[in-house]
Amino acid sequence: MPHHEELDFLADSTEQTSTRFVTFIGPSLKRFDLAVTSTALFYGKSLVADLQQGISAVIGADDVEEPGYLEFAFKLGEVEAEELREFLRLVVGMPYFTD
Repeated sequence: MPHHEELDFLADSTEQTSTRFVTFIGPSLKRFDLAVTSTALFYGKSLVADLQQGISAVIGADDVEEPGYLEFAFKLGEVEAEELREFLRLVVGMPYFTD
């Protein structure tokens, strides 16, 4: 049985976050069940979880517009990814830049 002294914590923080749970169906009739968590942890990006597939990704406005990114991150076809992109544009803020 491992002892906790063997764990090498690189970070460990607790933060109050806000999570929005959204279910929607696009024109392709694909159903999306998403949890979008806003946190200060990811430099203004959101943690987007697809609850059906058990896939999550840290998404910012720049990622939403990156060609092929949503298709890759959420294993979606082009049409479904465009529907997700349309939703995320409403939810994920403007690009956040930090030094």
